[in-house]
Amino acid sequence: MKKRLMVVDDNKAMVEMLKEYFKTNKEIEIKKEAYNGEEAWEIIKEQYKEIDAILLDLIMPIKDGIYVLEQIKENKIPANVIVVTSYNEQETIRNISEYGVRYFVLKPFDLKELEKRILEVTNVKQKENKILSLSNNNTQIMISKILHELGIPSHIKGYQYIRDAINMVYDNPALIGGITKELYPEIGIKYDTSVTRVERAIRHAIEVSWNRGDWDLMEEIFGHSVDIDKAKPTNSEFIVTIADKLRLEMLKIR
Repeated sequence: MKKRLMVVDDNKAMVEMLKEYFKTNKEIEIKKEAYNGEEAWEIIKEQYKEIDAILLDLIMPIKDGIYVLEQIKENKIPANVIVVTSYNEQETIRNISEYGVRYFVLKPFDLKELEKRILEVTNVKQKENKILSLSNNNTQIMISKILHELGIPSHIKGYQYIRDAINMVYDNPALIGGITKELYPEIGIKYDTSVTRVERAIRHAIEVSWNRGDWDLMEEIFGHSVDIDKAKPTNSEFIVTIADKLRLEMLKIR
């Protein structure tokens, strides 16, 4: 049986894009849609048993996404909510996490990646699911935010590989000594590709970053470890330096 998805977003072009993408999908179908929080809540409170997951934007007219989350919580409705938004202010993100949001995805996003997240939250029993703690949620968001600011577009393969690599090193600093022998192979297995292709895709993403990224941010992040006027950081330097920065930032948040 297909997973039944509800999309809540005032951007009609976004909704149509998602409908077109999932139209022929074998595992997910869009059953409900709404374009503001008030309309969304009217559907959810009456038909939540017919919905397996909700893609929810935060900023909408009439009533926003926070209103929807508040109503879901107050009425104790079981719901797999994935917040999909371009709004990434940290205090708001922490507050949203308290409403039991299952995942937080930043726009622009990769459709294949979104599809995987939907299947993750719908294939695990609610009582057993601990997919994202608040800490991990914030980490994922911060990684995506930094990579976007550094000019790495989310549609290239290297973006996905770098994001996973940074997260893995953040969670397990011991991988620093095994970037080539441990980290690349693990990413290769996940994406069904070779170690060489992982390495090249990450290298290409870094080169793209150096051509279009925020130079002040590059100086801030890499200036202490790399002479950015002379050379780009190696793959290992890029991954480890950002993981270290995130570790410091997360300590500040806590």
